Amino acid sequence: MCGRYASTLPPEMMVELFKLLKSVDIVPRFNIAPTQPIVAIWEAQGQRAAHFARWGLVPGWVKDPREFPLLVNARAESMEQKPAFRDTLKHGRCIVPASGYYEWHTGPDKKKQPYYITRADGKPLALAGLYATWSGPNGEEVDSVATITVPTNEQLSVIHHRMPAILLDEQSQDDWLNIREVRAREAAQMALPLEDGVLKFHPVSTRVNSARDDDPGLIEPVTLEKEEPVKAKPRKAVGGGQLDLF
Repeated sequence: MCGRYASTLPPEMMVELFKLLKSVDIVPRFNIAPTQPIVAIWEAQGQRAAHFARWGLVPGWVKDPREFPLLVNARAESMEQKPAFRDTLKHGRCIVPASGYYEWHTGPDKKKQPYYITRADGKPLALAGLYATWSGPNGEEVDSVATITVPTNEQLSVIHHRMPAILLDEQSQDDWLNIREVRAREAAQMALPLEDGVLKFHPVSTRVNSARDDDPGLIEPVTLEKEEPVKAKPRKAVGGGQLDLF
């Protein structure tokens, strides 16, 4: 459910694509995992900027983050109702730039094969996300982010039943970040699966299973020992699988 991704965009390209005021000092990453610092883009007082944030949302009302569950993803179908997400949907929408993301297909033998998923046209991905700022008792502040997921399209259902919500064009990205004029209900309706054919995928090395590995070889195609076509899984019920507390 989008638990790993890669981001290899040069800083100058990120500035141009996402209309940033200034560049950020970043290096290419090929295996970004939950709890790690990531780059997220949001607007504040009409100005758009890139920020470093923890991947794993911690709402501002949490007393002790160490005792709070790790919220890496928010389901689009229920984020308007969940206490951890409904306020951030109103006031804390962000974009997470990515080059591609990983998903795992479970085969008949229960083994999990990772796949790398990118746009078919080679353009970067703009993942829809939510951010919050947690303030500690000693005045410390921590920005954190959750990416949004939606039911998968038919093409990607052969790998997994969920996919990240991706903002495909400039207008949708502008609207998503425009918390002053675009209400939460309107924004929630923007989080939809992409049409078949917009994305492509290929199998990659199981080295991506370890967050310690982070190199260009992780996104390269591999030849599977036993070439078997992945098969579509039954769709899961919409709205299931997320704790009511969140």
